[in-house]
Formats: sequence, structure tokens, C-alpha cells
Amino acid sequence: MDYEHEYNNRARVPGWQDIFADWARRSAAQRAAAVAADLGIPYGPSRRQILDIVWPDTGRDAPVALFIHGGYWQYMHPRDLTFVAAGCLAHGVAVALAGYDLVPDVQLDTIVRQARAAAVTLHHRVRRRIAVAGHSAGGHLAAALTATSWQALDARGPDDLVTGGVGIAGVYEVEPLVHTSMNEKLHLSEEAARGLSPALWEIAPDRTFHAFVGGAESDEFRRQSHALAAAWTGRGASAVSHEVAGANHFTVVEEMVNPDSAMVAALVAEARAAAARP
Repeated sequence: MDYEHEYNNRARVPGWQDIFADWARRSAAQRAAAVAADLGIPYGPSRRQILDIVWPDTGRDAPVALFIHGGYWQYMHPRDLTFVAAGCLAHGVAVALAGYDLVPDVQLDTIVRQARAAAVTLHHRVRRRIAVAGHSAGGHLAAALTATSWQALDARGPDDLVTGGVGIAGVYEVEPLVHTSMNEKLHLSEEAARGLSPALWEIAPDRTFHAFVGGAESDEFRRQSHALAAAWTGRGASAVSHEVAGANHFTVVEEMVNPDSAMVAALVAEARAAAARP
């Protein structure tokens, strides 16, 4: 199989630069129009280890979903994606966006630890359980957080600190990337990649996950979402996969903006269920 062809989405999608520029413009407008926002909350020592929270109202007591950006753990910034908050905000759900250090400055296992630290910091700040979501590499991190046993990391918090989430065109099996140009910065062996693949992890039966993927994406990206749902369902969790008709790896993110989309409905339900747990 030509893994480079399957996983190099910038090569697969003409005009991706224009899409990214549009995301940045809309994200700046979303922040400027926010009714309430807490920006640049540090959760670690580096400048990229920050959280932005966009609230639906000034009460700051809404359910919360944590969104993690993509870019093959090598590119982008959470403020490039603030626009994705729109759909959840329309339903009274806050969206936090997490940054993280990038490869090759750090390794992927460090990024997973940073994403977990971001979730712990967010939980203690908002004092409620949270749902997670992420696009592409961020989908990988959202799945990693969903499968995490939290009390092993934070004895002060609940073991179900993250109760469930939504992956958007996620990379849940990392090993195929070893055979692509992405590994020039990831520096992963096949063994290390398998150990960093949430699709291969155990998961608690009380966790839920929705794996969305564009219907116009590569065979491998579609396979990854369906395989994750099957694997986690087989281990007792509630996991389902969904294809968004006609969407490619980048346009699938637009479902986060539409308050009537199945993707937003799933994430809103996850965030409300998380906040309601005693």
C-alpha cells in the first residue's frame, strides 16, 4: 500500500492553504465576538502549553468540551481552530482549545502526556468532568484521553475525568505513518508507534466515542475510524463510526460549525453527560 498517498492530506486536497487561511480568519472573528473567553491559560511550562476557553455566557458554568487541533503533531496552533466552537456554543456548551509542543522539538509520547495535563488542568479549573474532541492528530489525542485511566495520573480527580469524545478524521493507529514522510519528524519505530495507538489500548466500558470521518477521505482514514469503533466496542465501550458524505480531510471540520450536524449533537450530548455525572 502507498501509505504516503493515503495519509498525505495536503497532497490529496488542492487549495488546502486557502482552507487554513479561512480557518484563521474565522477563528479570529470567533474570539473577537466571544461573549466570554479565558485565553492563554497555562497548563505547563512551554509557551504552547496553553488552554483557551470560549464560553456561551458570562456565567462560566456550562458543560465543557476540550478540542485538540491536528497537523500531524507538527503544525498549527489552537487559535487557528477557534471557529470550531460555534456549533457547541449555540447549544450552551463551552469549548476549550488546547495547544501542545510539536515534533521534532518533543516526541509523540510527550505530546500525549501534555494533552493529559491539559485535561487535568481544565478539569480542576471548571470543576466538572469534560468531553473531548479533536481533528486528525487531535483525534488521536482525543481518543488517547478517552481511554486514559485518570486516577493513575491525578489522585485528586475522578477516574472518568474524560467520559467520552468525538474524533474527526483521527489517526488511531500510528504505525502506518512510520512508512510516510511524516516520520521524518516523528522519528517513530514500528514498536513505538503501536504503543502510541489508541485503537490497540484497553478502554473502560463506561467510556463513549464517536469516530467521524469524511466520505471523500482516503481508504486508510475511513478504515481507521471504522476499525477504532469496532475495536473499542469489542472491549466493552460504546463506540460508533460515522462517514460525512462528500467531506474531505479538511472540509469535514465544517461539521463542528453547524449546530444541527450529527457531529455537534454527539459532542454536545457527551459534554452534557460528562457535566451531569456526580
